[in-house]
Amino acid sequence: QVQLVESGGGLVQAGGSLRLSCAASGRTDSSYAMGWFRQAPGKEREFVARISRSGSITNYAASVKGRFTISRDETKNTLYLQMNSLKPEDTAVYFCAASSRIITGAKREYNYWGQGTQVTVSS
Repeated sequence: QVQLVESGGGLVQAGGSLRLSCAASGRTDSSYAMGWFRQAPGKEREFVARISRSGSITNYAASVKGRFTISRDETKNTLYLQMNSLKPEDTAVYFCAASSRIITGAKREYNYWGQGTQVTVSS
């Protein structure tokens, strides 16, 4: 089992920045690909970014590419999402997730999920 706990969410004005963290505990001896997803009120949970086990490969949703950066620190078992130039449409609950095997990147391929952290961007 792997436990994931997100932090770093909050209220920020449009154009501002936030850095989300996701601390992993439990069976972190196994290597996992990691991802960030978000869910706005009344909408489905959507992919934001993912990073490979080694950290050498990253992928982003078109809506955040160039503004968000995903990274991981294996020494701290922590995943990050640096969010810059935030827009009101980025408002959502952000979730981190861990996958033992990513094929298509679909949500169902992620084995473990955090509880989420709220990000609110005011205009």
